[in-house]
Amino acid sequence: MSKRILVVDDDEMVLMALDELLKPEGYAVQTVSSGSEALKKLDENGYDLLMFDVIMPEMDGFELCRRVRQKEKYKETPIVFLTAKSRDEDKARGLEAGANLFLSKPISPDRLIQIVSSALG
Repeated sequence: MSKRILVVDDDEMVLMALDELLKPEGYAVQTVSSGSEALKKLDENGYDLLMFDVIMPEMDGFELCRRVRQKEKYKETPIVFLTAKSRDEDKARGLEAGANLFLSKPISPDRLIQIVSSALG
């Protein structure tokens, strides 16, 4: 069974790009554009890797990450921030919120595939 990835970003182009990048690698990719949608999906399905943007309306990625880490089912699931934020303070906040990795956009497709593959073992 293929590994399941949930991608959360309010930018439709980013969602499409990640979907087109990861699906050919054999991953089952689900995309949503808000934190509230993500929380619903997390309750409905199981995921092996979560990718969040930081800057989103309603609920930012940091808050989403904190809420996800409160769910027993997702305490150990790898969480990767993929965001335009690149300051050290942002990275520290992301890791404090429970993320495993904090990546700044833009990132090369090959590097991202390598990171996803590594995160999923």
